[in-house]
Amino acid sequence: MGLTRTEIFTEKQNEFATLLKAIAHPARIAILQQIISANACICGDLVEELGLAQATISQHLKELKNAGLIQGTIEGVSVCYCINPSVWKQLESELGTFFSTYKTQADCC
Repeated sequence: MGLTRTEIFTEKQNEFATLLKAIAHPARIAILQQIISANACICGDLVEELGLAQATISQHLKELKNAGLIQGTIEGVSVCYCINPSVWKQLESELGTFFSTYKTQADCC
């Protein structure tokens, strides 16, 4: 598979794609849902809740954090994660705008 030619797309398109790529895995969706349902920072409960190995969860948390969707704080020997509200709002807005650009046409295909 070839490299993605990100330079031919706008910065906004690349940022949107990065956010979508970060949530495009069922484990990451489950992690985000768990963090949201807890309505608080999560500090290590994810292994028991999701039934995945700690290393697997750590890798998925890293991807979500690199995309900016979650933020982490160090508390003692553990890292606690919560939703990054500004990036979450950005994703919500961009998804809404993206989906609203399509208008149903009766005579299409």
